[in-house]
Amino acid sequence: MSESNHRPIFIVGCQRSGTTMLRLMLDSHSQISCGPETRFLEDLERIVDADWRRLSQFGYSQEEWLRRIRLFFEGIQSDYARSRGKTRWADKSPRYALHIPFLMQVFPDAQIVHVIRDGRDVAVSHRKRFGYWSSVKSSVKWPRYIQAARDAGAALPPGSYFELRYDRLVADTEQTLRGLLEWLGEEWEPEILDFARQKHDVPERYHRQLAARNQKAGTDGSVYASRVGTYRAELDPLVRTLFWFTSRRTLRELGY
Repeated sequence: MSESNHRPIFIVGCQRSGTTMLRLMLDSHSQISCGPETRFLEDLERIVDADWRRLSQFGYSQEEWLRRIRLFFEGIQSDYARSRGKTRWADKSPRYALHIPFLMQVFPDAQIVHVIRDGRDVAVSHRKRFGYWSSVKSSVKWPRYIQAARDAGAALPPGSYFELRYDRLVADTEQTLRGLLEWLGEEWEPEILDFARQKHDVPERYHRQLAARNQKAGTDGSVYASRVGTYRAELDPLVRTLFWFTSRRTLRELGY
């Protein structure tokens, strides 16, 4: 295995964009471990940002603080991966889309996978999962996540940032995953297509929600191409109008 195959992987994107599904797909690979969301790295960014003036009085450089953060975080992830017989770790924390520059400070060799879904479908999914007010707020949150991640990604060196479209993932799952794994430097394994039947460290509610979705869809599958374009029938007029004001430029740039 080449050294590049030990590079950290971070899956980011606005919530309800398919990041959990991609997490479980990659976690089904024999070499990649992708456990529960960590989320706390964004809090540690304060050390070299908002709290730096005070913490610098310890006398340690920012590079030393970043080195220790990396050792701590990487130690947890690497030990977890090894406990599962795997050699490489990935982290799925959607909010890290807003903190990619810091991720790259801590892990200069990281590979960032940005999952992008039509924001209007994201709004529909927010309403179903979190309620109407969450759907309203997504009209502001979605373009903020998209622009933050894309702007950060544009500044990274080749091989560090990959955009994965949700609609392509569910329409042509195998080819999309083949392209992603090639970019990550990993071999193709068909087992990742059967991700829902493999063991993952997920809350019990995930299995209940999957069973409920399968029953409603009348299928035993786990990938739903039918969820693409749901906004056409399910997005209420207010949220549709909000997206026109907040996101029409971003939607146009992405080809939606």
